[in-house]
Amino acid sequence: MDGDRARGNAARNRALWITQGLLALLFLFAGIMKFVTPVEQMNAQAPVKLSGAFLHFIGVCEILGALGLVLPGLLDIQPGLTPLAAAGLVIIMLGAVVLPLMAGTLMPALFPLAVGLLLAWVAHARRSPATPTA
Repeated sequence: MDGDRARGNAARNRALWITQGLLALLFLFAGIMKFVTPVEQMNAQAPVKLSGAFLHFIGVCEILGALGLVLPGLLDIQPGLTPLAAAGLVIIMLGAVVLPLMAGTLMPALFPLAVGLLLAWVAHARRSPATPTA
């Protein structure tokens, strides 16, 4: 029975690492693109117009979140930062879901919704185990 649990935990850990790696690549790309793409071009594609400073702020958050998804686990330094990075990126994805919905479009909200759900899974699965109080 313990062997089955260990194999299940190993498979779950692999799935989490693959998910974290793919999400990190996605957010690293998205964050960098917010600095190399002109603000006017980003706003032309967006359902709601945002200021350049805010878009650059989101880009910084996405890059730092991407690093936070993988570096703490890879370097074994402060692994508790990974669920915090994932939770922070969930907040960004909530905004990416709400803005198209406010503009009356559903399809552009589906991809950030799926990404947000994956991030929520990472945040939940990588959280520190609760410390017993007694």
